[in-house]
Amino acid sequence: MLCMATNIEVTLAFRLEQPTDILLQFEAADIPEQQILSATCSLDEADHMARVPAQDDIGLRMWLNANCRYDVHYAASVAVERLLPDIASLARLDSHDLPGEAVQYLFDSRYIPADRFQNFVTEEFGSSTGGAQVLAMSDWIGSHLSYVPGVSNANTTGMDTFVERQGVCRDYAHVMIMLARAAGIPARYVSLYDPGVTPQDFHAVAEVFLADPGVKDGGAWHLVDPTGMADPAHSVKIGVGRDAADVSFLTSFGNCEMLEQSVSVTRSEDE
Repeated sequence: MLCMATNIEVTLAFRLEQPTDILLQFEAADIPEQQILSATCSLDEADHMARVPAQDDIGLRMWLNANCRYDVHYAASVAVERLLPDIASLARLDSHDLPGEAVQYLFDSRYIPADRFQNFVTEEFGSSTGGAQVLAMSDWIGSHLSYVPGVSNANTTGMDTFVERQGVCRDYAHVMIMLARAAGIPARYVSLYDPGVTPQDFHAVAEVFLADPGVKDGGAWHLVDPTGMADPAHSVKIGVGRDAADVSFLTSFGNCEMLEQSVSVTRSEDE
C-alpha cells in the first residue's frame, strides 16, 4: 500500500563562547495526528543534554549546555493523518463551554495585544461567526499584508505588523491569533514543517479552537495559515504556544552566534 510521507531534513550549527544553556525545539511532534515513520538526530557532545515535554505536551524541547561550536542534524519521515473538516462550517464555542486547556489562548501574550482589537474585529468581521469569521480574518490578512523577509525581528509584535502591513510567517500568524482572540476564539501559535513553504524554513501558522464536528458539544484545534503556503494535509507540527516566544527552534540564555541553518521538506510515496 502506498502512503504519502512528509520528509524533513534540518541542519543547525551555532557557536557558544562560554558555557551557555540552549533550549531547542525542532523535532516533529509524536502525536496522534501524525505518525513518525523514521527519525534520526545527530548531536555533538554537550556538557548537559535532556529532552523535556513542550507546551501542551505537543512535541519535546531539548536542553543543552555547551561551550563550543555545536552541530545538529535531524532527519525524519512523517505520515500525516489529520482530520480536515470544512472550517467555514464550524461553530464558535461559548467561552463558558471551553475546556481549561484552551482558556489561556484567549488572553494577551508577549507579542499579541488582542484586547486592543476587539472594536476592529467587531466592525470588520462582526457579520460572521465561528469558522466563517476565522476564514474572513485569514483572507483579510492575506490581502492586506505583504510577505517581506527581513522587515521584522524578535521584538516585532502583532500590533507592529498590523500597522506596518508587512512581515513573514511569524508575523502573519501573530496577527491571525490576535484577531481570533479579540473575537473570543482561542488561538495559539504553531511551528511546523510543510513542503509548500517558500523559502524552506521553520514555518509558523495559527491554530484556532472551534467546534469538533465529530464530538457533540466538543471542541478541537484547527490549523489556519494566512500566508496560504502550508497545507494542513501535509503539515508536520513541531510545537505550539501562546506566541513565537514559546516555540522558537532555538532560545539562547546567553550569547550565541548562528553559523548555519537549513531546512528541507519534501513529499514522497512510501510502500
